Amino acid sequence: MGCANCSVSKNGVPQGCGNKGHCSSGSCNKMNTYDWIVTDDIYDPNMYNIVEVSFKKGARKNFFLNPLGSNAITGDMVVVESTSGYDVGRISLSGELVRLQMKKKRTTEDRVIHSIIRRANTRDLEKLAEARELEHKAMVRARVLSRTLGLDMKIGDVEYQGDKRKATFYYTADGRVDFRELVRVFAKEYRVKIEMRQIGSRQESGRIGGVGACGRELCCSTWLSDFQTVTTAAARYQNISINQTKLSGQCGRLKCCLNYELDMYVEALDTFPKKVDSLRTKQGKATLLKIDIFKGIMVYAVKNEMGRNKIINLTKEQVVAIKAANKDGILDKDIQEMHEERESKIAPVEEEIEFADVTGEIELPFEKRKKKSRRYRGRGRSKNYKGKAKSDSNKDAKPKSQRSDSKNKNYKKKNK
Repeated sequence: MGCANCSVSKNGVPQGCGNKGHCSSGSCNKMNTYDWIVTDDIYDPNMYNIVEVSFKKGARKNFFLNPLGSNAITGDMVVVESTSGYDVGRISLSGELVRLQMKKKRTTEDRVIHSIIRRANTRDLEKLAEARELEHKAMVRARVLSRTLGLDMKIGDVEYQGDKRKATFYYTADGRVDFRELVRVFAKEYRVKIEMRQIGSRQESGRIGGVGACGRELCCSTWLSDFQTVTTAAARYQNISINQTKLSGQCGRLKCCLNYELDMYVEALDTFPKKVDSLRTKQGKATLLKIDIFKGIMVYAVKNEMGRNKIINLTKEQVVAIKAANKDGILDKDIQEMHEERESKIAPVEEEIEFADVTGEIELPFEKRKKKSRRYRGRGRSKNYKGKAKSDSNKDAKPKSQRSDSKNKNYKKKNK
């Protein structure tokens, strides 16, 4: 699959444009928006004179005035005004949907000052392609220059304007960075107007893109436009272990998906009794370990006579009954009987039915192996071999000191 911008080989198969996952789904656009009014060819009587234009495949979006003479609709490449020169982008939304999008972004019509100039021609698109080819080389060179100057910053992305008169460098840093000298070096190196824009780690991962632990593309690079605060309390509500490595995304912060199901967990936890962290029973004090909202049970630990904890599963109704008895000062509730009563109500697991063997496999009979004879157990030695033979044969041998003395006497005789 491939979109119209993908290059095609000789046999007609699209080679792809390198944007993993974006082809065939939205014309290589990251933050896709579906204009269903234009797609379904529905007449909109209340035409809106403001459109949404996306730049660099959805990495940046702005609102522009759409004059009647432009005749630009959703999906057209247009030339728009800019603070310095002009830029080229694609119209992603038009009509009444733009009004709703502006309300979501909290943008008023008074803030929209730039407008669409005309539709983009072939020369405009060629110039835009040339600008996109310069961005990667500029980013690599910019990282080298910033490291040479010893600045504590990381340049994540570079975006050239459609007319190649301006370059925006997006960087991340822990604090404020004095990049005045860096801007002078950039202006001398690239000979364009330089704009330095600091972004957060989440915005950086959204611009770069990637694949998350779930196997899908990052939410921040495909559809998530507003970032909400994520805390470890969201993981505690969902009974997830606080493991910083597993809970952190590619940006180094807590994953945004921890907030997706948080409301459901909070609503489910409201149905469970409150202030039941510890209960007094006949067996002793029971301490709450965890709450399983899917099974509707509360897991308690009770110490036995041996000093070991015993795990007891109770329903919400049983916990409420024990809590009411504790308020009245009654400790005759047997928590073990409640546990057995709950386990008995659970439907027994159906036994698996044994079927006949229809695979056609042939089972070979068991073959008895012959035992090794005893003569091989001595590792090649004869039956009459005894380990003491060596020591017995050396009984009459002289000590080492005497042998050396005899050798010395023979040596002296020869020398005489």
